[in-house]
Amino acid sequence: MVQRKSINTVLFDLDGTLINTIDLIIASFLHTMDTYYPGQYTRDDVISFIGPPLSETFSKLDHSKLDEMTTTYRTFNHAQHDALVKKYEGVSETLVALRNEGYKMAIVTTKRRDTAIRGLELMELDQFFDVVISLDEVEKYKPDPEPLLKALRALKATPDQAIMVGDSEHDILGGKNTGTKTAGVAWSVKGSDHLASFEPDIMLNNMTDLLTYLEITSSK
Repeated sequence: MVQRKSINTVLFDLDGTLINTIDLIIASFLHTMDTYYPGQYTRDDVISFIGPPLSETFSKLDHSKLDEMTTTYRTFNHAQHDALVKKYEGVSETLVALRNEGYKMAIVTTKRRDTAIRGLELMELDQFFDVVISLDEVEKYKPDPEPLLKALRALKATPDQAIMVGDSEHDILGGKNTGTKTAGVAWSVKGSDHLASFEPDIMLNNMTDLLTYLEITSSK
């Protein structure tokens, strides 16, 4: 059993967890759906697409158009990226406090590396993360433990020393499958009740709640 006091490593999902890309992602899905399935998908419909890689989502819709739909999505997403991505309250403060306390930190995301780095740099969060495990570095993705284990190896940490923080069931299940503690974020686009149903160890109403859980004094 992972003990809270033994945690010295924090693995973070990126989209919807550290940076607010929800409007961007929803707009990108709606643009893609309106291109290929005009009038058939609403905002509520595409929210269910959030979490897995694009390849999984678009393959289920029409595998023959996977590459075409992915290109349509990414072209729109990249063009609108900087205008639609926003900050979440408490994130920078939390990362500063974790760094000051000597915590090891990594990003574990289902995004491609280039767009993950772009988001981190835009929000000025890249300074906190030497380790970024993206879709490009793995064969299997969350909830499979491969990306989390790869991040832990890079940080020279073990699952019993870590907590996985995310906004999706893929993050919570990925942490459980790896053997880490898990933290859900209540600002998940799918709703806190949905995320709570996967039984994370802690639900964060603000990212600074992670500091309370880890018994760290915030340092602004």
